[in-house]
Amino acid sequence: MSEENNNLGDDIKKGIDHIAETANDFADGAKEVLKEENKKVVAGILGILIGSLGIHKFYLGYTKEGIIQLIVTFVTCGVGSIIGLIEGIIYLTKTDEEFYQTYQVGKKPWF
Repeated sequence: MSEENNNLGDDIKKGIDHIAETANDFADGAKEVLKEENKKVVAGILGILIGSLGIHKFYLGYTKEGIIQLIVTFVTCGVGSIIGLIEGIIYLTKTDEEFYQTYQVGKKPWF
């Protein structure tokens, strides 16, 4: 009976160790995702829907470019809004890593 209890105790310890390891792996993955905070989908949708107002630029932290987009749209009577549409499509067609490296790390303001 004592040997069975030892085996059961070892199995429980292995199970707890496995759960702890899995939880740590999950936490590490969550930290990586939160650290990068990829804004691709939101910026892409904003660019497509209301890119003429430069909202997608403001969302990514490009204040000067957002103001330029807004002025271009008004000066061209709305024709300049095509830029926001194109940028929104470009944002959504890039991989998460490409978008993050190009627009959030590299700070590329246009196309």
